[in-house]
Amino acid sequence: MMQTLQERGFKAFVDSHPRAIMLSTPDAKITYVNRMFHVVTGYQESEVLGRPPSVLSSGLHSAEFYQAMWKSLNESGRWEGLIWNRRKNGENYPQWLTIYPVEYDGNRLFAGMFMDVGELTAGNDYLASLAYYDPLTELPNRSFFQEFLKARVSQRDSLNNKFVLLYIDLDFFKSVNDLHGHDCGDRVLQQAAVCIQEVVRKGDMVARLSGDEFAAMVELDTEMEFQAVCERMVQAFRAPIMVDHREYFLTASVGAAVYPKNGETAAELLQNADRAMYTAKLSGRACYRVYSAMECQQEQFQQRLSEALTASLKISKEEFSVVYQPQYDLASGAMVGMEALLRWQHPELGPVSPADFVPLAEQRGQIHELTEVLVRRITRDLDECQMGSGHSKYLAINISARQIADERLEQLLEPFFARIRLAGWQPEIEITETHLMNLSRSCLVKLQEFCDKGVRVAIDDFGTGYSSLAYLHSLPVNVLKIDRKFVQRLGEDGADARIVSAILAIAEALGLEVVAEGIETEDQRTKLRELKCNRGQGYLMARPLPFSSLNLA
Repeated sequence: MMQTLQERGFKAFVDSHPRAIMLSTPDAKITYVNRMFHVVTGYQESEVLGRPPSVLSSGLHSAEFYQAMWKSLNESGRWEGLIWNRRKNGENYPQWLTIYPVEYDGNRLFAGMFMDVGELTAGNDYLASLAYYDPLTELPNRSFFQEFLKARVSQRDSLNNKFVLLYIDLDFFKSVNDLHGHDCGDRVLQQAAVCIQEVVRKGDMVARLSGDEFAAMVELDTEMEFQAVCERMVQAFRAPIMVDHREYFLTASVGAAVYPKNGETAAELLQNADRAMYTAKLSGRACYRVYSAMECQQEQFQQRLSEALTASLKISKEEFSVVYQPQYDLASGAMVGMEALLRWQHPELGPVSPADFVPLAEQRGQIHELTEVLVRRITRDLDECQMGSGHSKYLAINISARQIADERLEQLLEPFFARIRLAGWQPEIEITETHLMNLSRSCLVKLQEFCDKGVRVAIDDFGTGYSSLAYLHSLPVNVLKIDRKFVQRLGEDGADARIVSAILAIAEALGLEVVAEGIETEDQRTKLRELKCNRGQGYLMARPLPFSSLNLA
């Protein structure tokens, strides 16, 4: 057989191949190695011929790893993946290995082609034909990083040291592409890759996973060391990125998962680091977060809730209903209006609080669809039940500040408000104070147009924001709704009574009406009367009710 391997055609091909090549017999004896084999492993040909391929084994992989390798060879005729082997000098190194059977001169052999992937660069010509690295940044890609991570995790029983997986997302990178074009965006990504590599050590693995997402696998001397690495990663993006003598300001949100504390498999680590990165995004970006099972359970719930909300808005609108919170004159006890509140009863999640699904709809761009459901449910109630004459009573709905500039909102509300007026009621829209403070000039103009058409505007949860008197005076509003937390502590803390009194004084000076929210006790109602608050709502007078249960007489 050795004679057949000396044929000129064969040697001319394999001896000059840019990857290391080894041939072995089915009974595990090496019969040939090329020149690159010596470069990668350190072994001369004479030192390995006739020996088993296990001479290269690092001892880091389990028996199950090799069983899976042989199973793949037997079933598909090929195995490819990352494996840790050992050089002649005793150094363990990551190797990308491809094994497949070959027939040569009537003999069946196994060919192993491999390369040292410890130090990847795009300058390696043979990598250009492989799907292992990202040509833009010259970093390993997601597939290669995942294989590398799997191999590193498999060393748990052999290495005592830990490592941290960092998931890095560039904040607001999309705006670079949108404003300056993708060519400029590509150069920014290249510089971002350099920034990330400068944070970690030379032997640590950095990869570009997709778009503006990167990952780094950092070996740790101590478990607490990762916090310093995370902080350096965030700090690296506080300085501008220079491209063509121009500064681009980006920040990075970083998620960290420590092995094995935050995951024992490659898939768990990558997923948990991704979840931690998302938590960093929710925390305001430009920061890092370490994986927390409790926080991620909440995120998983949010994701499940988001998927359920999308499905329900598309195909199960009957899950949504409306209840009405009456508002009363605190002196006479007469009902003077009501607030329509959307409710969601999901078949699996049960009743979902508006405090959960409304912000989610705002974040996911579904708030208009949610308002459509609200309007249609109210309209159906008006059509099915005898509303009677409102005699100047108010029917209020909550509007998101994100909708004010949406042209669809006016198209939706105009016929709805006309239907309300037809019953003798007056339409009112409520917007929270914190959202109202951030409205653009065009949105304020739109609010003024609503007012000019006879629609009352109320500031909800007043007292929780930081409206100045000058700003409040310039707003097109008619009503202030005192936040329930001030009402609930009336009588317990004199400071809250003074706050309510101050709000009432501000409203009087500006010619605005006031509604107190969350009245639950007789003492609270009595105190509000003493402070000359005329309108209120809360469980003391009435809980939110279906339309058919309201007493509108």
